[in-house]
Amino acid sequence: MTGWGLAALLSLHVLLCLFNGAYSGRTSSYVRGEFPSTDIPLESEWFATPNGYNSPQQVHITQGDYDGKAVIISWVTASEPAPSEVFYSKEENRYDQKAKGEMTNYTFYDYKSGYIHHCLVDGLEYNTKYYYKIGTGDSAREFWFQTPPAIDADASYTFGIIGDLGQTFNSLSTLQHYEKSGGQSVLFVGDLSYADRYEHNDGIRWDSWGRLVERSTAYQPWMWNSGNHEIEYRPDLGETSTFKPYLHRYRTPYLSSSSSSQMWYAVRRASAHIIVLSSYSPFVKYTPQWMWLKGELKRVDREKTPWLIVLMHAPMYNSNDAHYMEGESMRAAFERWFVKHKVDLVFAGHVHAYERSYRISNVKYNITSGTRYPVPDKSAPVYITVGDGGNQEGLASRFNDPQPDYSAYREASYGHSTLQLKNRTHAVYQWNRNDDGKHVPADNVVFHNQYWASNTRRRRLKKNHLRYESLEDLMSML
Repeated sequence: MTGWGLAALLSLHVLLCLFNGAYSGRTSSYVRGEFPSTDIPLESEWFATPNGYNSPQQVHITQGDYDGKAVIISWVTASEPAPSEVFYSKEENRYDQKAKGEMTNYTFYDYKSGYIHHCLVDGLEYNTKYYYKIGTGDSAREFWFQTPPAIDADASYTFGIIGDLGQTFNSLSTLQHYEKSGGQSVLFVGDLSYADRYEHNDGIRWDSWGRLVERSTAYQPWMWNSGNHEIEYRPDLGETSTFKPYLHRYRTPYLSSSSSSQMWYAVRRASAHIIVLSSYSPFVKYTPQWMWLKGELKRVDREKTPWLIVLMHAPMYNSNDAHYMEGESMRAAFERWFVKHKVDLVFAGHVHAYERSYRISNVKYNITSGTRYPVPDKSAPVYITVGDGGNQEGLASRFNDPQPDYSAYREASYGHSTLQLKNRTHAVYQWNRNDDGKHVPADNVVFHNQYWASNTRRRRLKKNHLRYESLEDLMSML
């Protein structure tokens, strides 16, 4: 073995030891000199409306079916109703295909929304760039998106993970860094605009947020999830329904996964099966969400989509003073299933800091007996909190001391994550600290797939002549 190869082997060994919990966790000593945690002024260029009367704005797309051959394209016309039509093609400026959607609007206390359009574009080809146009005449706008590769166990794909974004200059920094990351779609873990932080839950801040993130959301799918700031239950204002603005503005492909609600759903994309759960909808035994998740986990086919990823808002494991133990009830409801089905990763937000766990579980705990602390568990997921997008509430800087044994790395800084699925056996994960305008990778891990990690399946891979990544290839990922 060459000197370089030995060094690489040792480096990989250290990474895997950290991953498997052979070394204690770390609390970063980094102190961020952050931008002020105040929202960007409404008159800022970052919130500028597009040229043209009634021009489409706040454009965003999400996956529109179970397997990635459809998108839902959404936008707002502020002044008056307009056709809910999307013209699209595989060739720029041709637009020889058309899809028709639907239009809606809503009021919230003294705010009246613009006209919100949602259009399903289906029957798409995998791994293809599509151009699309919305609006008419001088007000028309043009964008593009790329469909994912076909569902396949070895399909490589890169996800961005963002949560608790808001609309501050820190939020803008997160967006700008993500745009340079190579991410192909975003897994969003809740808390979008923080409009509920304003008097009367000012809907204008929903509009400004939609224009801010359009720079990314118009060009690649964001898989939406809701957080506590989307609840917007205000009986004092006569608003007694929950999630009203969110449900009108952001659609999900819930019907394609046999869900009864937009709030929880599943999609398959490339080599991943992604399950989105709602922390603020009923989830205890026998409720619709509980029943749906029980069935969806049985539908997962790790031979086709080996990477099983769960999104939620309130973290099950959190060693920060902020929102401590708020995810405990969902942990009690679902953790045993996560271990049984060998979920790879669970992403959450809510806490405005970053934290990654080792593979641990607390499934043996009960009120009267059993192990009372999380213990290492090779069948358990890694839990990652990424509620550090940049919102106006600021960072959650008070971590519990001492750091729990289950916590591998934690830091109170703004940032985003990327997850590169390399093949059915390995993925490269990275958390990127914003660092006052600089892209700074702060946490890197090579994850081994839970399903294909067994010796029996590895032997089958070799027998079928499926090539493993070499050590050099693995190290070059970092």
